[in-house]
Amino acid sequence: MDSDVTISTDRARLDVALVHEYLSKNAYWALGRERHVVEQSIAASLNFGIYERRGAMLGYARVVSDFATVYYLADVFVIPARRRQGLGRRLIEYVATHPELRSLTGILITKDAADLYRPFGFQDMQTIDRVALLRRGISKNASDSRRPEP
Repeated sequence: MDSDVTISTDRARLDVALVHEYLSKNAYWALGRERHVVEQSIAASLNFGIYERRGAMLGYARVVSDFATVYYLADVFVIPARRRQGLGRRLIEYVATHPELRSLTGILITKDAADLYRPFGFQDMQTIDRVALLRRGISKNASDSRRPEP
């Protein structure tokens, strides 16, 4: 594990350009995400950046929460050049043990990194007797004739 890294929730330290670049071009769940959407998501979230001693950002995660019962973990990444060094594990441990989150139920969706999260209490969800539903938002620029009149 790299002892020359720090993790911070200071939004001012975030390299927003890096977060946008990575998410919009590399993250299967956020391909094409526009810069203003990334900025808005950062503004409305508890953000975690992992940094090398000189200050360069190496990874990111954000949490959306009511800070009473549940949080949703999203947009987790470590830059490709620094993967396989334990940084993702360190970042998730920091999130899972953060004082504002450690007593809350955490939710995340992943299709390729479940083994990263399991050591920190995340478990596969059983949906045998329940239905998980997803509503995707409609672009603010798109018109939808199916939308009901106000």
